[in-house]
Amino acid sequence: MQVRVRGRFAVLLVFALWLPGCVSLPAVDGDVARAQQLPQPQGAIELMRQEDTRIAGFPFLPGNSVHLLVDGPASYVAMERAMRAARRRIDIESYLFDGHIGETIADLLLAKRAEGVEVNLIYDAIGSFETPADVFERLRRGGVKVLQYHPVSDVGGLNDRDHRKLLVVDASTVIVGGVNISNLYFNQRSPVDRSSAPESLPWRDTDVRVEGPVAAQFEAIFEQNWRQQGGPPLPPPPATPARHDGSALIEAVEGLPGEHEPLIYRSLLVAIGLARHSVHLTTGFFSPTPDFAALLENTAKRGVDVEVVVPSHSESTLTIAAGRSYYAELLKAGVHIFEREGVVLHAKTAVIDGEWSMVGSSNLDWRSVIYNAEIDAVIIDRPFAGEMEALFRSDIVRSREIEPAGWAKRGLGERFDEWMADALQFLL
Repeated sequence: MQVRVRGRFAVLLVFALWLPGCVSLPAVDGDVARAQQLPQPQGAIELMRQEDTRIAGFPFLPGNSVHLLVDGPASYVAMERAMRAARRRIDIESYLFDGHIGETIADLLLAKRAEGVEVNLIYDAIGSFETPADVFERLRRGGVKVLQYHPVSDVGGLNDRDHRKLLVVDASTVIVGGVNISNLYFNQRSPVDRSSAPESLPWRDTDVRVEGPVAAQFEAIFEQNWRQQGGPPLPPPPATPARHDGSALIEAVEGLPGEHEPLIYRSLLVAIGLARHSVHLTTGFFSPTPDFAALLENTAKRGVDVEVVVPSHSESTLTIAAGRSYYAELLKAGVHIFEREGVVLHAKTAVIDGEWSMVGSSNLDWRSVIYNAEIDAVIIDRPFAGEMEALFRSDIVRSREIEPAGWAKRGLGERFDEWMADALQFLL
């Protein structure tokens, strides 16, 4: 597939000539090496748990329930149900906040505020740039506290974006994952429409609904972001229940732009480095850092089943080309790559050794590592991991596997696209 050369591509090319010296990736070799040198009799999952806690700063908390939400409509039903049940407080954070679903949720937030429920909203200035200002002004007039993340006028923070998708209700129920508040999830392609244009394809995404004591960690991350962005003081949140009727160990992990603390990235690399049997990854944007690509290759070489599902269609053809520039070496090492067809893949998940899972907003690309505020849930629970594996397999059935022999025969045009996109990947 040819990269579409547009005005943005030319601008990025100019930036690429001078920005590499300004971009630096965090060193993660020490994290992975330290984890691999720990006493192995503890078991890989216990080591993942130990290292996640060290890196993220939050402990894994027991007694949580977790429910898998597949695609936007399922997430919106769960969100609306949770918000309607709110008694004290609703905190919501989204990169996109637009369309009729945005209007529906805005109406619900206003109704809950009229009932006396505290409502706080963070939206990203760039992600929601096309949303009419009246939408947010109406919320403000109705008593909702609305905070814009890094306004466009803040040139110094223009590249740092809030990519999180988070809902916390009464400090006890959390919905987190990749689903934006956007009409994109309602795309319907007719059976006779063979177009691969992203605007005509349905979006494939994943969220989780979590209930239990770990909700306090997500609440704390929301409040920290609120303070850092200069939001007005918030009253203390409701007390989080000490235990819920659930068996899952869960931890909240965040990624912060500009602070060289991509905790999600570090936690995932450690988990992959400790994997013994399987690493199954799904991502909406695949443009791995060199360290990440090398770790996938080394993990596959030591006999672990490494499989990655990536998009075949995307709003960013440059990002697809950048990811494809890594295919040859990954395939050579034994990594299995599948391009999901028929949808715009936007999910960001991992399941390792059939027990450790991650679901959130962070992609396997440079932007999630360097620039974006992200948030993920790390879940240690074998039954839930089984659901994740089943979902992973259902995506693979609908994907095209990239075969090494066929990939080696791709044309010069595609190779040039990959080379050019690879040079720009830290900006995508």
